Parts: sequence; structure tokens; C-alpha cells
Amino acid sequence: METINRRASDSLHAAVRKEISRRIEEGVYAVEEPIPSASALSSEFGVSTITIERALRDLQAAGALVAIPGKGTYVKKTKRFVRRLDISFSRTENQGIHVHSITREKIRDATLRSFDPPDRLMLCVRKTLLADGLPLVYDAVYLSSDVNDELLRLFENQLVTEVLAHHGIRIRNTRIIVDAAPAAGPVEDVFGVPAGYPMVRRCYRHTTTDPNITIFGYNQAPFDQLAWSVDFAQSE
Repeated sequence: METINRRASDSLHAAVRKEISRRIEEGVYAVEEPIPSASALSSEFGVSTITIERALRDLQAAGALVAIPGKGTYVKKTKRFVRRLDISFSRTENQGIHVHSITREKIRDATLRSFDPPDRLMLCVRKTLLADGLPLVYDAVYLSSDVNDELLRLFENQLVTEVLAHHGIRIRNTRIIVDAAPAAGPVEDVFGVPAGYPMVRRCYRHTTTDPNITIFGYNQAPFDQLAWSVDFAQSE
């Protein structure tokens, strides 16, 4: 039976959590490999499965572990990306796109509604941007639903702003709001995180050189995988 190092101030599940976290950091539990079951850990540490499960939930919420139904609990592979907080979200040669859906719907997100979008059906393109084969951001873009079939087909393989730029429609002005939101719906599966996991979002509104096209949308990723940077010029 494993002896858990426990300080007087530690609860039992906190001591278990720290020990499992130590094993992850030292590579005892390998990345993308399943850790022992709650039952096995319960026997090893001499504590109840309830204590083990509470410790595992804490580590899942912190992004160290991910539970896959029917398979077990795995050490999560993480890679942190730092992107500029600018008007575009340009891709690099190591990035790709996976389109989830192209629909027509109204904007109902509370933060995007603060940009005063039109109260009508808009074209919505939902996709995941990939970097080195890993999900970088989940992206939802809304624009005028009066888009011809040629542009619609291009949206399946390119960023909306890239497609429009190639057709002479460029961004003129941008507003950005960075907020936080719990994981819900498709982002849970995209990033392998539990419901409610903290996410960071970059919400935006682009006005373009075409007065009939305004773009609304947001990029979303787990808080521990994506950071935004911004530079401010100082006057002399």
C-alpha cells in the first residue's frame, strides 16, 4: 500500500490529488496513456473510491486529466499557444481547418449581441483550427446569409476572412471583446474537456469594405491552452 505524504492542513483527497499530480509531472503516468482505475488507486492508497474520484475530478478541472467514457482517465496532452490579439486570426503552414457545420441562424450569444448584430438569420460557419494536428481554437463566424455558392464552398477549406480578401472584400474596422465562458456543447468533444471547463473567448465584429457584409464571431479555447498578446505603442 502506498503511503501518501500528507500535511496537517491537507484534506485526504487533496493529498491524493497532489500525489497523482506528482506522478504526472514526473512521467510515472505517461501523456495520453490511461492512469490506474479509481478502484485500483483506492486499493493502492488505502482510501475510498469517493476520495479518489474527487481528486480525479479536481485534476480534470485543472486540465491535467481527461475522462473518456468507456475507456478510462488519461493524462492530457497540452500545448500552450500564444496569439496576437489583432484583427485577424491568420493561419501558419502547420495549421489546418476542420469544419463542423454551415447553417443559417440568428446570433443569440449574449456577448456577440453587445455588438448589435442584425436580428435576422445569418450564415454561421463553425470550425476548429488545428495546429500540428491538435485543436487550437473552436471558431464560430456569422455573416450575411446572402452568400453565393462559390464563396460558400470555399468556406469549407479556408478562413472566412481569407476567402473574402481573395474576392476583394477586406476588413476596415474591428471591435474585440475577450471574455470567459464555461465549456458547453461541441467544444467539450473538440478539446476533450468536461462540461463547465473554463474557456477563454475572443469575440469580434469586423466591418468590411463591402457595406453589406459585417462579420461577427468568436474564437474559443481552454484557458490553459491559449493566451492572447497585444502591443501598445508609447508616444515619445
